Amino acid sequence: MSNQVSENPQKQGRSWVLVPVMVFAGLAAIFMTGLQSGDPSKLPSALINQPAPSFDLPALEGLTIDGTAVPGLASKSLAQGKITLVNVWASWCGPCREEHPQLMEMAKRDDIDLTGLNYKDQRENALRFLNALGNPYTSVGVDANGRTSVDWGVYGVPETFVINGEGTIVYKFTGPITERAMREDVIPAIEKARQP
Repeated sequence: MSNQVSENPQKQGRSWVLVPVMVFAGLAAIFMTGLQSGDPSKLPSALINQPAPSFDLPALEGLTIDGTAVPGLASKSLAQGKITLVNVWASWCGPCREEHPQLMEMAKRDDIDLTGLNYKDQRENALRFLNALGNPYTSVGVDANGRTSVDWGVYGVPETFVINGEGTIVYKFTGPITERAMREDVIPAIEKARQP
């Protein structure tokens, strides 16, 4: 009988050790399920239907179009009556390189203004990136410390925002814009942004 009593405390002690392990395993499973089932391009943004945050970023020094310096990017330039796409990118971002052909294609449209927000990048690397792949942007603002991107609620690069003619954020696409995403998500968002 005394043998039975001495085994009970040991069993109880071992079961308490398993509780944190089981809790951790359960939380990890929930986290992984959420990551796998969600579409990263559909991450929510609290800024949808809100005015774009106020900012004024310097130009990417040395970037030119036909010998003319490409201007920086400021919030006041977003409310000019034209649809604006703000693409958050960096030279060190592999997915930014993947989406670049789609941006070059969108830059051919004369009904939108495609702008770039260069996130935590080195000037020389950003210039090399655009010189090698082409510059789709009418303006590029340098967000050297990432503060403006935080204000925009950027999770990571690349991200693209559609801004209507009044300067209101109407759509956010997270991740690289593929041909399919451009056709099925971004272009419809541009068309919808035209509607009053």
